[in-house]
Amino acid sequence: MPHDTLLLIGRDAPRATPFETHARRLRDRGVATDVRVLTYDREPRRELREDLAAVDADRVFALPLTVAHDHTTVTEIPAALEAVDAETHYCEPVGRSPLVTEALRERAASVVPESPDSSVALVAFGSGGTPYQRQVTEYHAERLRERTDFGEVEPCYLLQNPAVECVRYNLTRDHAAAVPLFLAPNEATDEQIPSRLDLDRGGLAYADPLGEHPLVTEAIETAVETTRTLACATTPRTFEATLAGTTRPMATDGEGD
Repeated sequence: MPHDTLLLIGRDAPRATPFETHARRLRDRGVATDVRVLTYDREPRRELREDLAAVDADRVFALPLTVAHDHTTVTEIPAALEAVDAETHYCEPVGRSPLVTEALRERAASVVPESPDSSVALVAFGSGGTPYQRQVTEYHAERLRERTDFGEVEPCYLLQNPAVECVRYNLTRDHAAAVPLFLAPNEATDEQIPSRLDLDRGGLAYADPLGEHPLVTEAIETAVETTRTLACATTPRTFEATLAGTTRPMATDGEGD
């Protein structure tokens, strides 16, 4: 059996402890020989170089701890993974998983009844003009409309298009909840979103972010197992595989910084 190391790579935050919780659960399940959490502040290529170069494994599976791809996960993290001296496989973020939809449903139902008299605002990072973020957010919004009893589900974004501060006026049911589509608590979930929603006015319940939800752990495990299966199959390469090759990862943003 090869020695597999799973790297969970996320942005550092004062309350990023859910990352370690997921790692512990995955270790207990034997998802990989070794499971590590690596966090960075702004520059993953520079900040993670030493830790990545020190990885001793036959194969490395790296999963970005974010809901959707962004510039960092598409360019900077694959470039950082060049420091790994092992066969490296890059996993898809877990944001599009149907398991995450169920976790969001449970978060919403913890603060408002799951009924036609309830509205849910799904609050995501970035803006509706960010393609990956919009795709993931609208995916979950549509699934929640189709597969739950909530009367309406409206996506909105921290920045714009539509902006989170406007969503209150788009919710029409007797009960309303805002659910942050974030993997861990951070400044956005703790301060920015509550402030922009004007929660002190009342009439709008606020759910916890996904955090340590067990279904997020399940989604991570599924993403890793899918990548492991594809790594052994003669199938077309995934989008993530084009970002980090199976022998050595490839930088997609050149060497200019």
